[in-house]
Amino acid sequence: MSMYKWDNQQVEVDEDGFIQEPDQWSEELARALAKTEEEVAELTTEHWKIINYLRSYYKQFGIAPMIRKLCKDTGFELKYIYQLFPGGPAKGACKIAGLPKPTGCV
Repeated sequence: MSMYKWDNQQVEVDEDGFIQEPDQWSEELARALAKTEEEVAELTTEHWKIINYLRSYYKQFGIAPMIRKLCKDTGFELKYIYQLFPGGPAKGACKIAGLPKPTGCV
């Protein structure tokens, strides 16, 4: 495992940059990951809607939601989610949201 460092803080991440302890997530970490790992300069209201949905779903069910459910529940089309998170909903959005790497994520 390696460490992701930002603003005099650090968290343990796997080889793909997903944090290992979701409880260590913070909004500051999300902003840092977005900029440095996913090339998202600023997290907008739409980004936060997806991030908060992912975190809430994970907290309730212990896994990331299926992409169809994410689209249905947020009201965003998949194409738009890819515009917000160029790394995609599984890799990019889940990483920024502080979730472990989703099952089946390449």
